[in-house]
Amino acid sequence: MALAPVTPILRRFSTEDAGAPITVAPGPEFDAQELMGYRVPAGRTLDLPGRGTTFVRELAGPPGAQTVMLLHGLGATAALNWFSVFEPLSRSFRVIALDHRGHGRGLRSGQRFRLADCADDVAAVADALGVERFIAAGYSMGGPIAQLIWWRHPERVEGLVLGATSRNFSGGMHERVGFAALRLVTAAAGVAGGRGRRVGIATTVPKAPAGFARFVASEVAGTDARALLEAGDALGRYSAHQWIGEARVPVAVIVTTRDHIVPTRRQRKLAESIPGAAVYELEGDHLTCTYRPDKFAEVMSEACELVATGSLLRRTLVVPMPATAPLPPAVPAAMAA
Repeated sequence: MALAPVTPILRRFSTEDAGAPITVAPGPEFDAQELMGYRVPAGRTLDLPGRGTTFVRELAGPPGAQTVMLLHGLGATAALNWFSVFEPLSRSFRVIALDHRGHGRGLRSGQRFRLADCADDVAAVADALGVERFIAAGYSMGGPIAQLIWWRHPERVEGLVLGATSRNFSGGMHERVGFAALRLVTAAAGVAGGRGRRVGIATTVPKAPAGFARFVASEVAGTDARALLEAGDALGRYSAHQWIGEARVPVAVIVTTRDHIVPTRRQRKLAESIPGAAVYELEGDHLTCTYRPDKFAEVMSEACELVATGSLLRRTLVVPMPATAPLPPAVPAAMAA
């Protein structure tokens, strides 16, 4: 009897309890070169002809290295999502990360937020920085953006790394209700924190030093509340289930195994729908990238290296790493996707 194809789970990563959380609120602008022991590159503005001005962070990597383009999630920024990843990835890759439109210091267009526009923004960033091809690595909302970059600009994409994300986000009735609630909470946070135009999101980050609190506050202070609301709506309407299986580039999917924002079963369906996709299982919820930055950096680095080599069809025997402690509580909706 023929066996159904099995998507390989290359590694499973466990996380530990990170301790009691602290509350972060908006504060003065703060740009860190080192954050909780991780090197965060200072950002700069970048003009995108015909589109506007965006904000990017970059590390050059080794001479001639492949490029990884990091795409953050809803309510976050490049630095908030990827602070632990920049330096480890830069040992092998040129690393570029931008704030998406309406987020942090990202592009302001005055038009309704569209995921397709975000994908085109990334292609424009690549043009402006002289990058012909790149690995698109997206977390949560960054996952659909990465998928759309491949769909709209396939000649630019060498591979995909998709973390804590899905091919669609609100299929069932209860999920549609959940996304409606997410959009309402996001809008309310924007009105309360930014007088209807800008948003200061309070979020919980376990064991974070005061400098990190200031950094988070500075990063989210410029985020546009209306853009967040529209981004949540765009995610709720997004679906790639009819075409993502056509991806013919190396793909790695990072599954967060205790995720209630993007359900784990949806993440696994994404992996199963892409022939040859490799799977990494990272034990934790949707903010594992923040409260366990060491494990997140480890799995991201390994996934990017694997995609860069294109060796995704190998099978690797994995011994699961047991959980050692309960995980932190659910994260606020406004920083969730």
